[in-house]
Amino acid sequence: MSVMETDYNPMDLSNNTAIEDHSEFKEFEGTDVKDMRLEAEAVVNDVLFAVGNMFVSKSLPCAEDVAYINVETRERNRYCLELTETGLRVVAYAFDQVDDSVQNPYHETVYSLLDSVSPAYREAFGNALLQRLEALKRDGQS
Repeated sequence: MSVMETDYNPMDLSNNTAIEDHSEFKEFEGTDVKDMRLEAEAVVNDVLFAVGNMFVSKSLPCAEDVAYINVETRERNRYCLELTETGLRVVAYAFDQVDDSVQNPYHETVYSLLDSVSPAYREAFGNALLQRLEALKRDGQS
C-alpha cells in the first residue's frame, strides 16, 4: 500500500477533481449564484399544485442574492415575485417585470405571500392539507 492511498480518501479526491473538471462551475466559485435559483425552484415545486402556473423567470437575471419567480394564481392574476434572503415580495403585476413603483412588504414564506393574494390558493392548500390528514388517519387505523 502506498502513502498516497493511506493519506487520501479516494472519495474526497474524486469529488474535488470532479468539481475542478467542470469548467462551467469556475465562474461561480466562492459564490452562491446557483443557490438562489435552486431555492426559487424549490419554492415553485412546493406550491405549484395550489396555483394556476408558476416558474422561475428566465429573462430576469438570477444573481447571488436574488431570483425572480412568475406566478399566476387560480384567479388568473399574474405576479412577478422577488426572492432574496429577506423573503419574497411582489415586484410587478405581470410576468418577467420589476416595477420600481411597486413597494410591497416582504413575506417570510411563499405560503404567507400567496395566502395574502389568492383566496383560491388558500382553499387549495387547505384541501390538500385535509386530504393528507385523512390519509394519515386511514393509515393509522389500518
